[in-house]
Amino acid sequence: MAARRARPLKAPDKLVFLLSFVPYLLEQRVVAVSEAAAHFGMTDDEIRDAVRLIATSGLPGSTGTYQPNDLFDIDWDSFEDDDVIVIVHHVAIDDAPRLSAREAAALIAGLQYLSASPENAGSASLASLMAKLTAGASATPSRLAVAETEADASLAVIRQAVAVGRQIEFDYLNARGVASRRRADPLRIISQDADWYLQAYCHTREDVRNFRVDRMSALVLTDEPVGDHSQHVVPDTLFQRSDSDLDVVVDVSPSTLPLLADYLADSRTHEVGGRLRVTLRLAHVHGLKRLVAGLPGLVTVVSPPEARAAVAEWAEAGLDAYRGRDASAETPGTAGDGEP
Repeated sequence: MAARRARPLKAPDKLVFLLSFVPYLLEQRVVAVSEAAAHFGMTDDEIRDAVRLIATSGLPGSTGTYQPNDLFDIDWDSFEDDDVIVIVHHVAIDDAPRLSAREAAALIAGLQYLSASPENAGSASLASLMAKLTAGASATPSRLAVAETEADASLAVIRQAVAVGRQIEFDYLNARGVASRRRADPLRIISQDADWYLQAYCHTREDVRNFRVDRMSALVLTDEPVGDHSQHVVPDTLFQRSDSDLDVVVDVSPSTLPLLADYLADSRTHEVGGRLRVTLRLAHVHGLKRLVAGLPGLVTVVSPPEARAAVAEWAEAGLDAYRGRDASAETPGTAGDGEP
């Protein structure tokens, strides 16, 4: 049985409850007050008060005044004598949107992912929201579990380093595919879409750098304290412009433009064949590969030639990998089994 609350609901929570309570009653058809209270984690008296409130709710008809059929109605004899709720007339509820079980399960999975992060551990608000989604769905949501990724394990080490103010060492694979061992003073953790980044003072580069967490491995929390970096400016935004950046002209779908806001060199655009031609500013052409892959069919690289060539070669390498896999699957006897 759900735990009963000691404090009354606040107005926003009460509204959310009522929006879930009415569809619940209609779906149950006949339900005891105690059963409804257990379902929503409330007291019997709170459920009775909610029922009385519903019975005074409705929409005025064409006359602008409330008529008997414009209000909710319940079986008062069953309610007062047997403590059972039966709605015998309802209004303006048939088209009320409700989350499907699949939609609720997807949202709950996202909330579970947020709950797994150290800063949200034990969050009562997230737990309450998951309970409300479960109770308000049209059917019982599927039970899902969010698996921990390698990046999640790295984030745990990084957060600990930030909390205790100690340096970290790690292997880093940059966008060009070059690996190196780094020592850094962690300063701040930032999320960008589905990726996590660490802003840190890199002792190898002797400057503040951004590191993508999923490219970091073999993290070690050292005993060395972080230094004083008050003289270094830590940018508020993740991506910063540099004189060495490359300007890349692309044609994009208009709906894609907000997703590229961090990369835009300026706000000038003009239409070309139903698309918008814009200029992006990137650190190097390799950054285009991931950008184009994340927006398939929505971004076309126009110039410079080296940028077009880099993306084309990357795409061709991907196709070759698929062709090789298909050929291997279709040709038996190529794995050293003695067949010609």
